[in-house]
Amino acid sequence: MPTLRFGLGHYFDSVDVGEAAAHEFAVAYRDGAVAPGVRAAITDPCDLGQRFANLAISTLTIRRDVDTGERTFLLHWRDPNKVGHAGGMYQVVPVGIFQPSGYAEWNVENDFSLWHNMIREFAEELCGSDEDHGSEQAPIRYESWDFASRLTDGVEDGSVAAYCLGLGVDPLSFATDLLTAVVIDGPLFDELFDGIGADNDEGRVLELQPFTTERIEQILAEVPMQAAGVAALRLAIAHLS
Repeated sequence: MPTLRFGLGHYFDSVDVGEAAAHEFAVAYRDGAVAPGVRAAITDPCDLGQRFANLAISTLTIRRDVDTGERTFLLHWRDPNKVGHAGGMYQVVPVGIFQPSGYAEWNVENDFSLWHNMIREFAEELCGSDEDHGSEQAPIRYESWDFASRLTDGVEDGSVAAYCLGLGVDPLSFATDLLTAVVIDGPLFDELFDGIGADNDEGRVLELQPFTTERIEQILAEVPMQAAGVAALRLAIAHLS
């Protein structure tokens, strides 16, 4: 059975390698050649024994109509005036680095859950919740947080289904993403995200799109999409349709 192993790290662990690799590619594209550097030293970007990786969780959010079975999904446009990475590109939503919610030592253990991380990103990117959960004063009590418990209870009663689609590495920046999809029944989706706004702290959430092969391929042909988003959409339509 596949497993993931994690250790403590720093924000710049991946930046120091990934951004250098991306700049090397840009120079080579411009000049036609580049002196051997990071990309030459890392012979296999998928081998995490060769480099540090700050894992991101990229989640495709799908709404399922319980009466018709029709499914729709959300996309996010990253405003270049608000973000320092992938500005002007589109991505699935929500997305976030797998990390504790705060610096207090207790958060390392309390937040060591992929699902809890995804819940926080759902709240922040789709509901406009503050990223400060007060976890410098006390650990987040996920079991008594209504939003978190409703999503978790949904997994138990079948109104929410969470899938792991795979693990991918961006060929340009070596960014590493756990690709996931969460399918939420319409009534619960509408209750949880009733206040969803078009604009958020990182850009704009688009209106729901038909979850069909035709629409996904049309979107991928028409707009610039982050590599993780392309992979998540294609894997989801292939395995969840």
